[in-house]
Amino acid sequence: MDTRPAAAPAGPPPVRPARWGAGAPWSGRAELRADLRASLVLTGVLALAGVAAGLLWWVLAPRATFEVTADGPVPVGRPSPELSIADDGVFTLLLAALGLVAGLVAWRLRRRRGVATVLALAVGTVLASLAAWQLGELLGAGPSPAELAAVGTRVITPLRLGSPAALAVAPFLAVLGYVAATLLTAAEDLDRPDPAGYVPLAGGPRPAVPAIEGALRS
Repeated sequence: MDTRPAAAPAGPPPVRPARWGAGAPWSGRAELRADLRASLVLTGVLALAGVAAGLLWWVLAPRATFEVTADGPVPVGRPSPELSIADDGVFTLLLAALGLVAGLVAWRLRRRRGVATVLALAVGTVLASLAAWQLGELLGAGPSPAELAAVGTRVITPLRLGSPAALAVAPFLAVLGYVAATLLTAAEDLDRPDPAGYVPLAGGPRPAVPAIEGALRS
């Protein structure tokens, strides 16, 4: 009698995964569809956050006060000649904080990590920057011609953004923070949980089923 152990049955032949562009659908398309609603919500929330940033810019930005006299407006006190630079600095700091917080919050949305979230983060912070800029300048429009003609009236200098490049601060830092967190994550799926009813693609990683394997070996 042959006492040699029987050879284990050969498993199924490996299946080469189909490549995108060779007739196979892009695997991320379903992910984009699943994340579309959450991405739109994220974009809207960021746009509303830009309104809050515009209000803060209007409140925190330093401005000078002038008193209208017969000879023209006269400054009250000693206003700094760098007020315009200070306005840009306050605006830049507010958008930098908004971008960093937005990137962190978007990364914490573990179920929605992916391309759609990055796009929503970029578009949302762009809209937030534009909303903050326009609202701040609208609220700080400065004196009207009638106010400048009324002797004895005190007026405040208008709020203006001198450097349009500050509008790119929030999108840049938001996307940079998100990409940095992605690079620091070892998992290829970004630790994103699989949806219910998930079936792995051919050639992809197969879930381990110890109970079934043990039954087959016995």
